[in-house]
Amino acid sequence: MNVKELYRYLDLKIPSSLSCDWDNDGLMCCPDPEREIKKVLITLDITERAVKYAVDGKFDLIISHHPLIFKKIGAFDAEKTPSRKLLELIKNDISAFSFHTRLDALEGGVNDVLAKKLNLKEIRPFGPEGEKMGRIGVLDKEVTLKELCSQIKNALSSPMVLFADSGRKVKKVALLGGDGKDFVTSAISEGADTYLSGRISYNIMAEASEMGINLIEAGHFFTEDPVCKMMEVLIKEAVCGVETEIFCSNEIKVI
Repeated sequence: MNVKELYRYLDLKIPSSLSCDWDNDGLMCCPDPEREIKKVLITLDITERAVKYAVDGKFDLIISHHPLIFKKIGAFDAEKTPSRKLLELIKNDISAFSFHTRLDALEGGVNDVLAKKLNLKEIRPFGPEGEKMGRIGVLDKEVTLKELCSQIKNALSSPMVLFADSGRKVKKVALLGGDGKDFVTSAISEGADTYLSGRISYNIMAEASEMGINLIEAGHFFTEDPVCKMMEVLIKEAVCGVETEIFCSNEIKVI
């Protein structure tokens, strides 16, 4: 299978109809659409470290969650990023695909993977009109907020979990991986007692008790990175004998 064929396959499996209007995802870079796919690097972010790793490892393709190109590029300037990364990929004949909000919304995508990490049951989509990327479900039994936070920390290997306690026990949990502050109101409307995301914001966290909902931040990277394993399985199903590797793009450290 070549680059062009693999993109067509993935575009059917992860359709662009699921993408938000404001998003820019899909085919980011394609120096040679006919290049045969033998090695694929999967990462949450196409950082400069990821690009160097792909070049040194002679990968044919990088697949990411976060878009390599999000804002309009006015000029290809090697002094600036992401132009510098794009030029390096083109020079080394490496293509790049990014599946962002469509992978968030996809059944079995980012947020279903996250919900399963928490062992939620009766999982269904939720969110503002036209952006049903979040997931909501129930736990087998009611737990305390601290118990759920410990479970999340272990399940996601997150170095730190922040929470705002409204005083409610936890049973019905809503979630959105990544930056989820815009989904808090929808979570409340759905009757969730607890909402988990990667980042929510100080001001909203401070109002948790007033809004009557527990809020949890477990890190943008850590709430989305588990989807890389799902993508690896999808690639192996698509391309017979392909070599895949997951690259950790996390640049944020905790001391």
